[in-house]
Amino acid sequence: MSRDTVGEFIAATAGLSAEAILAWAAKQFGPRIAFASSLGAEDQVLTDMIARASLPIAVFTIDTGRLPRETHDVLEATRRRCGLEIEALLPAAADIEPLVSRHGPDFFLHSVEDRKLCCHVRKVLPLRRRLAGLDAWITGLRREQALTRADVAPVQWDAANGLVKINPLADWTRQQVWDYLHAHDVPYNALHDRGYPSIGCAPCTRAVAPGEDIRAGRWWWERPEQKECGLHVVDGKLMRTRKEPSK
Repeated sequence: MSRDTVGEFIAATAGLSAEAILAWAAKQFGPRIAFASSLGAEDQVLTDMIARASLPIAVFTIDTGRLPRETHDVLEATRRRCGLEIEALLPAAADIEPLVSRHGPDFFLHSVEDRKLCCHVRKVLPLRRRLAGLDAWITGLRREQALTRADVAPVQWDAANGLVKINPLADWTRQQVWDYLHAHDVPYNALHDRGYPSIGCAPCTRAVAPGEDIRAGRWWWERPEQKECGLHVVDGKLMRTRKEPSK
């Protein structure tokens, strides 16, 4: 699999629905494909679509060790509702323990670079380990979600991880997401009903005020163009992190 083949995949999926893109992806890449779910609203839509069609696509989530209780609740509800085995990936203790021991559990508040380092260790490294050996992965990214996601397309080449990245909901609006969840009675995170449109780790997520950007509650102390954790490519480059947090 290489960047050169992505053009063919883009042509093959042009105009397809999200369900059709998932079915195409399962046939094109199975079994070397997986869906990375954050358990957010968009990802609950995709999990339901995968379960309804009994698609042979592995589903996994990353448990950073600092997720809200409500996120764990929706994980269990989804397992029961969809009947899927959802793999939970954890950061390696050898990566986390030295940082927390030396700088404290909330070192991510020291600087943007330190926050990205925390995300790198808790999210990016577990993701890379899971993606190794795959030809493609699926995400719930939508262009409407954030300034940093304006160029998201249904099918892209993921240069950072060296595989195809599939975003079936790239063109969807927030209204479409919620219409689907309600129409199919899909479980979703209770925090969404408390003003949390985007949910990450508990210390780094807050509710947003009416009229605020949907990503305003993520790392709210940072500028909008900085608000990515490193899981996704921005402008063709992975958001970089330093090797050590500031003293």
